[in-house]
Amino acid sequence: MRLELTGRHITITPAIRKLVDQQLSHLLRMLNDSVVSTQIVLTKEKSRVHCDATVHVRGDKFLHGEATGADIATALAAAAAKLDRQAQKLKSRRTEGKRQGISAAKAGAAAPRPERGRRAFGEPMPPAPVDDGAEQVRVIKARRYAVKPLSIDEAAVALIDGRDAFLVFRNAANDEITVLYRRPDGNLGLIEPEA
Repeated sequence: MRLELTGRHITITPAIRKLVDQQLSHLLRMLNDSVVSTQIVLTKEKSRVHCDATVHVRGDKFLHGEATGADIATALAAAAAKLDRQAQKLKSRRTEGKRQGISAAKAGAAAPRPERGRRAFGEPMPPAPVDDGAEQVRVIKARRYAVKPLSIDEAAVALIDGRDAFLVFRNAANDEITVLYRRPDGNLGLIEPEA
């Protein structure tokens, strides 16, 4: 971490630098060394000291704390407390996004729908209502990838380790195109073509 310590009408002494390091140590531990740089400006204004601190965290995040106190230690402690609160919010946002499992919204979206079942079993779909101003459903090509020959166990390991919801592969046992997908209940589903 790079530290820029500036004093306006204050001489920066080794004691002040040590005090700054002590105040920032909790913040650095909390953010697990993801702090890129820190700029602190200490300004003497009549009988008060103003501290303006900005911390640049990896991922283009900036934390800012500003405080005024009777002496350097008071102003620095108040600014560091503001930075700590912002760092706790940032850290909780990062850990919230890393939770595992399927949310209720995703599980509900992936639940089987009756119209899907009718289409799969060849039952006729009821005619869709005609609306002149409605948008039509478009097919958007997502990506292309090579269909590799895998066993079902190898495909299951690849699907569990990856982030995809499904895997299309060539079954090594019978040389047929097969689809393995994640089910809403957490298990894996297998679709094999009929001969």
